[in-house]
Amino acid sequence: MSIAKTIEITANSKKGFDDAIKQGIAKASESLENVTGAWVMDQSVSASKGKVTAYIVRMKVTFVLK
Repeated sequence: MSIAKTIEITANSKKGFDDAIKQGIAKASESLENVTGAWVMDQSVSASKGKVTAYIVRMKVTFVLK
């Protein structure tokens, strides 16, 4: 039997949504073991002077407890 836990994180990138997701998973994996997936709940951007300055994702990261 496996038990999984989910935490919510927010990550951002200047490159794009895909990069924000990858950075968020990589950072979460530094302190969590057995990360198995993530659900991207929300995407947004920050803008300044009519240009996108950051891509932001809010996601739930799932990891299996030992």
